[in-house]
Order: sequence, then C-alpha cells, then structure tokens
Amino acid sequence: MSTLTVTKRNGTTEKINLEKIHKVITWASEGLDNVSVSQVELKARIQFFEGIRTTDIHETLIKSAADLISEQTPDYQYLAARLAIFHLRKRAFGDFEPPHLFEHVSKLVQQKRYDAQLLENYTEEEFNTLNDYIDHSRDMNFSYAAVKQLEGKYLVQNRVTGEIYESPQFIYILVAACLFANYDKVERLDLIRRFYDAVSLFKISLPTPIMSGIRTPTRQFSSCVLIECGDSLDSINATSSAIVKYVSQRAGIGVNAGAIRALGSPIRGGEAFHTGCIPFYKHFQTAVKSCSQGGVRGGAATVFYPIWHLEVESLLVLKNNRGVEENRVRHLDYGVQFNRLMYQRLIKGGNITLFSPSDVPGLYDAFFADQEEFDRLYHLYEQDETIRKQTIKASELFTLFASERASTGRIYLQNVDHCNTHSPFDPKVAPVKQSNLCLEIALPTKPLNQIDDPEGEIALCTLSAFNLGALDNLDELEELSELVVRALDSLLDYQNYPIAAAQRATELRRTLGVGVINYAYYLAKNGVKYSDGSANALTHKTFEAIQYYLLKASNKLAKEFGPCLGFDETTYSKGILPIDSYKKEIDNIVSNELFYDWEALRADIVQHGLRNSTLTALMPSETSSQISNATNGIEPPRGFVSVKASKDGILKQVVPEFERLRANYELLWTIPSNDGYLQLVGIMQKFVDQAISANTNYDPQKFEAQKVPMKVILKDLLTAYKLGIKTLYYHNTRDGADDKQEDMDDCAGGACKI
Repeated sequence: MSTLTVTKRNGTTEKINLEKIHKVITWASEGLDNVSVSQVELKARIQFFEGIRTTDIHETLIKSAADLISEQTPDYQYLAARLAIFHLRKRAFGDFEPPHLFEHVSKLVQQKRYDAQLLENYTEEEFNTLNDYIDHSRDMNFSYAAVKQLEGKYLVQNRVTGEIYESPQFIYILVAACLFANYDKVERLDLIRRFYDAVSLFKISLPTPIMSGIRTPTRQFSSCVLIECGDSLDSINATSSAIVKYVSQRAGIGVNAGAIRALGSPIRGGEAFHTGCIPFYKHFQTAVKSCSQGGVRGGAATVFYPIWHLEVESLLVLKNNRGVEENRVRHLDYGVQFNRLMYQRLIKGGNITLFSPSDVPGLYDAFFADQEEFDRLYHLYEQDETIRKQTIKASELFTLFASERASTGRIYLQNVDHCNTHSPFDPKVAPVKQSNLCLEIALPTKPLNQIDDPEGEIALCTLSAFNLGALDNLDELEELSELVVRALDSLLDYQNYPIAAAQRATELRRTLGVGVINYAYYLAKNGVKYSDGSANALTHKTFEAIQYYLLKASNKLAKEFGPCLGFDETTYSKGILPIDSYKKEIDNIVSNELFYDWEALRADIVQHGLRNSTLTALMPSETSSQISNATNGIEPPRGFVSVKASKDGILKQVVPEFERLRANYELLWTIPSNDGYLQLVGIMQKFVDQAISANTNYDPQKFEAQKVPMKVILKDLLTAYKLGIKTLYYHNTRDGADDKQEDMDDCAGGACKI
C-alpha cells in the first residue's frame, strides 16, 4: 500500500503518505465517542488504487466514515462531517484556514458571485469587526448530512464545474450583513453579531432561498408564492407568466384555479363550449416545469379548487396512475377545499351538489368570505332548476377524495372557513382563498388579469424557524423573536420583485411565517409523548410564547417604522387576537390558561399596529432541519437514524441525544393512531396565525387484512376539522420497507424551503 502513487490537487504525483491520512482522521475523531480511527482507515484503504487523486482519497475517507453511522455509533456522523469540512475548505480556499472576511468578500464581488453592495455598504474597518465575530470552529458542529446539504444547496458554487467558493460560517455572517445593512452603523454591528450567533448556533433556522441567495446578485428570497387565477383567458395567461417568473426565482408555487368554469360551460354568448379545467391545469404544469432552479430545487406547484366544483370527480383523479395522458395532469399537486357545509352533508348522510362557479353568482366568493352567505346561496342554487348541476352522495365524494389522497399521498386538504374565521385578515375585505405547495401559508390574493395588473395581488411569505431543541427556556424566545422579525422584515425591502403585484402585496401586508424545527426532540427532552396527551400542556405553553413574543416584536417594529400599510385589513386592528378566534373544542383537550400578558399586548397592537400582518406558519423544514441536526419540523421521526436519499447519495442522520433519550422518543410507526398528533396540531393552530404542514400517517399492518379502513381516514378528516386545523399536507402510508425517507427538499421538491 505504501508504494502507491497519488496525484495531488496541482497535478503533481508523489508516494502516498499514510501517516498524513492517519493524522487527519485522528484530528476529526477528537472528543467523539465510539469511533475508531483504524476502522475508517482500513475501510478506506481497500478502495485506494495506483494514481488515485488526493481529492478522491479524501472523499473515500468521508464516505468510509459516513457508512459507519448507526444507532450504536452515532458520532461517526460528526467524524464524517469534520472530514467533509476539511475537504470543503481545501476545495474552496486551497487551505484548511479560511481567508479574512474582507479579502474573501472582495474576491467574490470581483468574480460577481457576491452582491457588490456588500463593499458599498461596509468599510474595511467594519469587515475587520465582522471577521472577529466569525467562529469558524462552529463548522465542526455540523453533522455529515448537514455538510452534504450545505454543499448541495447552500454554498455559492459553480454548479457546472463543481467549484465551491465559501465555507458555512461565511454564509451566516454575510446573510446578517446584508439584512441589517440599512440600520444605523453602530446598531447594525450589534444586530449582526447577535443574529450571527443565533443562526450559527442553530437557535434560528433559515430557509433555502435565504441561505443560498442572500449575499449573491440574486434577490428573491420568499419561499412561498400564492397566485390566484380568474375565470378568463387573460387571467390564465397572466397566471402562467407569473408561475414561470417565480419558479425561475427558486420559489414554490400555490395556484388557486377554483374559479375556472367547468367543461361545457357556454362562452362568448354560447358561440362555443368551454374546454374546462384540465387543459389549463396542463398549461400551468408546463409553466411550472419550464425552468430549472440552478440545482437548488426543482419547480413544483399545488393547484387549489373547491370540492363542489362541477368537474371535481375528474379533477380528483388527475394525479393517479390510471387513465391516459389526455385526462391526467400528474406533475402538479392538488389542494381540495372544504368548509362546514360539506362536512355537515357528510355527517348527516346527505348529498353534495356540484356547480360550475360561473353559473352561481356570488357563491365562489362567499365560500371564503362569508359562511352564512355561502349556506344561503348554496341552498338557493340547489333549488334552482335552471342552473346546471350534478348531485353526488357526500359519502361517495369524500371517499373518492380520501382514496385518491391515500393512493397518491399528495392530494391535500384546505378548510377554507377555518382559514378565514381564525385568521389575521378580515375576510370581508381580504379573504384567504388558497394555501401554497406545503399547506402552511394562508394569505389573501387577487387574480391577475394581465401580468402588470394594478389590481392583482400575489402573496409572498418569507420563512424562518425556531429550533425548539436548542432552547434552554421559553424566555429566550423574546430575544430570538426580535432578531428574526427584524431580519425577515428587512429582507422584504432588500429583495427584488419580478412582478409588481407581488411587490404591492408585500408592501401592503409584510407577511412573515416563523415556524419550528426539532419538535420531536423537544418532546423527548421534556419526557412527553405525541400519542397520550402528555405533550398537550407543554405544546400549549410553547406556542403561546412563540406567538406572543413574535407579535410583541412586530409591534415594537411598528412603533419604530410604522405598521404595515394593510394593517386596517387585519383582525388585529380591531383588537382580535388568535386567542379569541380559535375553535373552543381545543379547551376540551388542554387547559386554556394563558401565561403571558395578552391584554397589554392587545392594547399596544390596537394603538401602534403591527409591522407584519402575519408572523407564524409551521412548515416541513426538511433540509433546514438537517442543517441544524434537528428532527423535521413538528414530525415524529420514522427511525432513530433517518436514511434520506438525495442527489448527493444516502445521508444518514441520528436523532439528537439518541443514546440518552432513546426511551423518550416516539417513532412515527409506533404511534397507535393520528388522534394525539392531531390534538397537538390543533393546539398549535390555536396560536399560529397562518396554517400548519400537518400530515396523516397510516400503517396497514395495524388493521384487519392489512388495509386501512376508509372510516378511519374519514374520522381523521373530521377530527382535524373539529379541532380547527386549517390544512392537511401528506397522507403517508407505511409500505413495509425500511422507512427510508426521500429528501423532498423541504416541500416536495420545491416550495417553502425552510
């Protein structure tokens, strides 16, 4: 082995230096438990060959260590990560030690990889101060999966050649520098330091658009884009154009297409028949798939429509594998919209009447804005024999929905009445008509009739998350809330807007969505479970604190900079808070005792307003959870070691503090039913002002004949509605495999990347 020749990075050759390899692995193993330097060496050396490149040697060492990650030896995830960081820095800088910040920024600005305004906004002296804030040793806190995700999605690089130009701590300090550039020169350095510490120590988690985009010439960082389509050819074409613009800017798309009239409807005074929804859904699918997103994520969108649409039976099957290409649109996801009356028809064994929205004036708008008016009009139109309609048993329609949801996993649900009655927006003037790709955004929209429509409103939401597992106590949320609200609010002014309707809506509403990661670890650390109600009180107190401190932070910004322009269109302006409008069914599962001074906050909000009309949304956070070595969002883990397939290969990650807390963790498929989980989501929804990416999960092996009964699925839909839950995301069915998790890149390949 010692006679092998290796090829160095500069192209020269020399004999292999096994002692140097031994020293690197020994360095990487320092302070770690149950790792063996010799085992990594042996596993790697059998893969060496004559003339092997030194870069290949290092990659072989990394993979050899990563292959050893297991429940018994979790610390290999840190050994592999340190080797990967060593390799990454050598690729980026030619040396393990990163360069000085000013030198680094100057070089990358000159190469046009960094935003030139960094050098315009900060002096060399300020860069010296910022350089002193950076702690590059924090790179050693990443797990292996985190480093690979950073390499694949976040680091500035040439995606054609594979060249990398930065290391992780530069991301965190430069994101902070960009976001706080417009603050007073003394104040901004303090804000940058505090924000840098919060994100680099994983207390605050940042989404993919921010981590990969801020500091570069690209300036679009909103994770979620909501576009409403009207019932006209001009609006459909404008919607398609907007989709293309935002897909190319790394955003996940929600499209509300429920107003499009049904197949066979008369157009041009009866001169022709309308072709219905499906051809236009295909048009949207083409728009979504027309742009790649630079290797960071693929284009994806969810299309929304009401359960009572005349074409619903054809729309519900668009994603399944049966049928032919002409009557399927499989590369979109779908969100089906329900309300109280639809559930009542199911419970009472009644029928649902299907209409084309174009034939029933006022019904579609009332579906979102006014439930009493919807009930009145719906009954009126059911009795009108002149209106085209179709009647179907509610049980049959719900069963078709549930069956398609179960078979594809990605037919989602939106309870539009909850989205409007428990909302920061007054539904009479700013109704919420849709969600996004990941079902956690709930914002007002207005259809575009042309791409530059001055009346249109495209809703954007900018995301982040608190790492619950990194909190020592809930009081920390006060400081973290101020940091994250200031940062995200600054981002709204820092970014560019490819469509005027999005800029107007952002300036009007300044919507933010702060969520959480590491909830499963948080429960395990506190010795409580998903399934038995023991986590209910802790969850209530935690999410009360989150919403309270975020509102307090936004109120403080309103005192400094003024409230958002659309504050008068919020329920907050009337003194109505989330604690006033939630479904009181929640009081049956957890005490309604509150621990914070909501009345003083209410008075402050009424007097001074809020800088941001929304503050919270709970997103899936697939990638960003890995970066923080955290469990995904609010989800229970499938296993103690997650095995995720990504374009970088198999990434294994062990749940936090596995050895100490193993008995406390509740794994997904050990949870007996969805009941406890849905109760927790309902408790969260009491405080969360937007929506929650909540899943339903089923193991067929727990039921007779290994088949999930339809009545169980329907019961869960009714339970979610009863608890005030606004949306349901994935339907997961255990397939008996080894519970590997595909890396869905946060939101099924492209949405709310947090």
